[in-house]
Amino acid sequence: MVDVAEPRTNELPIADPRMRRIQKGDKYRLTAVGGLAALSLDALSSVAYGPEAIVLVLVVAGSAAVSWTLPVAGAIAALLLVLVLSYRQVIAVHPDGGGSYAVAKKHLGRFAALLAAASLVVDYVLTVAVSLAAGAASLASAFPALGDHLLPLTLAGLAVLTVLNLIGVAESAKVLMAPAFLFIVLMVAVIVIGLFQSAPVAVIGTGEAPFPVLEAVGILLLLKAFAAGCSALTGVEAIANAVPAFRSPAARRAQHTEVALGVLLGVMLLGLSWLIRHHEVVPRGGVTVLAQLSAAAFGTGWLFYLTNLTVTVVLVLAANTSFGGLPVLLSLLAKDRRLPSLFAMRSERPVFRYGVLALALTAGLILVVVDADTHRLLPLYAIGVFIGFTISQTGLVRHWFAERGRGWRSRILLNGFGAILTCLAGIVLLAEKFHEGAWLLLIIVPALIILFARTENYYRSIAQTMHLGLIPPPLTHTPDYDPLVIVPVVTISDVTVRALEAALRMRGEIIAVAAEIDPAKTKALSALWKEWNPGIPLVVLPCPHRNLVATLTGYVRKQTATPRHVTVLLAQIEPKRWRHRIFHNPRGPVLATALRARTDAVVATMAVRIE
Repeated sequence: MVDVAEPRTNELPIADPRMRRIQKGDKYRLTAVGGLAALSLDALSSVAYGPEAIVLVLVVAGSAAVSWTLPVAGAIAALLLVLVLSYRQVIAVHPDGGGSYAVAKKHLGRFAALLAAASLVVDYVLTVAVSLAAGAASLASAFPALGDHLLPLTLAGLAVLTVLNLIGVAESAKVLMAPAFLFIVLMVAVIVIGLFQSAPVAVIGTGEAPFPVLEAVGILLLLKAFAAGCSALTGVEAIANAVPAFRSPAARRAQHTEVALGVLLGVMLLGLSWLIRHHEVVPRGGVTVLAQLSAAAFGTGWLFYLTNLTVTVVLVLAANTSFGGLPVLLSLLAKDRRLPSLFAMRSERPVFRYGVLALALTAGLILVVVDADTHRLLPLYAIGVFIGFTISQTGLVRHWFAERGRGWRSRILLNGFGAILTCLAGIVLLAEKFHEGAWLLLIIVPALIILFARTENYYRSIAQTMHLGLIPPPLTHTPDYDPLVIVPVVTISDVTVRALEAALRMRGEIIAVAAEIDPAKTKALSALWKEWNPGIPLVVLPCPHRNLVATLTGYVRKQTATPRHVTVLLAQIEPKRWRHRIFHNPRGPVLATALRARTDAVVATMAVRIE
């Protein structure tokens, strides 16, 4: 697979996209319905763990405290309303894609852009880890035998997603519509049936003892529950990040889709929270809260299994959105010289494979560390999301203040209020979960910012050293010195013949060199060379320590000390099948690396293909 640098075009990039679509031709872009299916799975699927996060916080005040789930969910729904209205404005202001990184880079400066990029990286990685862990938990709720194998399940799902994205299987809105709308229908059915369900919730999972009262219900506990439940707001920004993916008029369609997402998410969040209060649902071992609610609505028949399988599929698809978003974000950072340039390179599929691999390895490591426990990941997840929310809203406040157009004061009030709410929620969650692992963000985010900044500084220093962008002085030519071509040889074969023929076409003095690692073989080579007499001298280099690399690099370094143009031509066998490469000596790449690092010679590699 060959990597090529991503070309710079005049097309506006989709900043932080959850899905990319073909830029040419409106028929390939998303409708409002298609956008809802393709871009909203991350947000809609969060109801699988958001309400449960609220319950897990409240239950420390005893089973009766679960009745506060609905008021807390109401406060989260109010914040959702503010965010939806705010992101409608983001769509209008940034129709080219309004990711928090792009917003911060335009309105808030370098540090804010780096902070936004760091939070987005954390968000994307944790989206994969949280969605896969929650999906495995949902599957285990329907099939209890899988309860002891959550980590292998998540790693297997991660491996499948990684392979699919490496071979370039693109998402399709039409494919995503079926599971997305089945999920919505089933969640609505759970809520509607639950409204008229007077029987107690079906008993599934491991029985638990009554929850002791460890803490009284107070403002602090409710704030903790609010902050934990805000994990249900993840993915609200996805539509604003991918406005160019919509059909014309793209901004208006994206705004309609954002509103539809807000309505559906709000209804599901409030409805499920009402059911939790109505049925007094508390956490039970081996099942999720959502599985308990679906059992209450459908019993434990086929609809129960269909619901949990659908939840699992949707969560896996939500994880897959990060494989479309993070590699593109990393490529944008690489183009801004804030990450190594290899992240901006596409393979021939085309796929940003280095970004895909980085995401898969990081998410896999996190899943192993937390043993695929969703609730150990949610604190880090929600905080990272709130950072992006706050930066986006703050950037818009700066935009409205600078523009001061019609209605700018009310818009500043709306975005400023949203920024304050998300900032406070993030601070509360960070303080409450600090000793449970949230402190890691105080290391991870600054470390990423330092990585981006140091990478940018390195590229800047290289640009200054290499005088990039400056017109160089006239080139000088030294015709008194013929170029020298050095061809390392080991034996006489068709490879040697082709290498020498290529060297002859370079025009200049040609020298074949052989290191005397095995005196007997070198003597035989010299005799054959004399008998063959190709018209090119063979120089035998003494090699007392049997170190081919050191011997050859030392000889080439002496040749480059003179004002001559020196080229080293390395020929290596390229077998027809990739698996046969292991049978051939890998000294070519090793020599090439050493020569480039230790000498000033031009190193040319020639592939001799075997048919």
